[in-house]
Amino acid sequence: MIVVVDASVLVAELLRRRGRELLARPELQCLVAEEQWGEAQHELDKRVGVIVGQGRLTSAQGQQLLTVVSDFMADDVIDVVPRRFYEHMEGIARRRVPRDPADWAPVALALALDVAILTGDHDFLGCGCPTWTVETLLAELGPP
Repeated sequence: MIVVVDASVLVAELLRRRGRELLARPELQCLVAEEQWGEAQHELDKRVGVIVGQGRLTSAQGQQLLTVVSDFMADDVIDVVPRRFYEHMEGIARRRVPRDPADWAPVALALALDVAILTGDHDFLGCGCPTWTVETLLAELGPP
């Protein structure tokens, strides 16, 4: 199964062991649009900073988590798709996500490949692409 992963879900799941295990499942090919990957990298640092600031992790634990995520991404589990592959769908995608124009890239990529989007963002509902939540995808795939 191929899915385009929205940046917010990507960040949340990269920070969870359960999420990294899901994203690494061999029967799942996870793609992220180039623009979304840039956003995700920024948000990862920011989110870990918030977690450390809340006292849920020490600074050392936060840095260790970022290292785990970086090592995970270095294994090419997630394919970052260059903009040139889906930019021809930008106009259509922008029309289909009017409430958040920044979400155009995953929609364009999903349209270009005729695949679903893994998201928790309701702005993708009605965009013309199937959507999965993490919970429904886990249920669909079953135990590893």
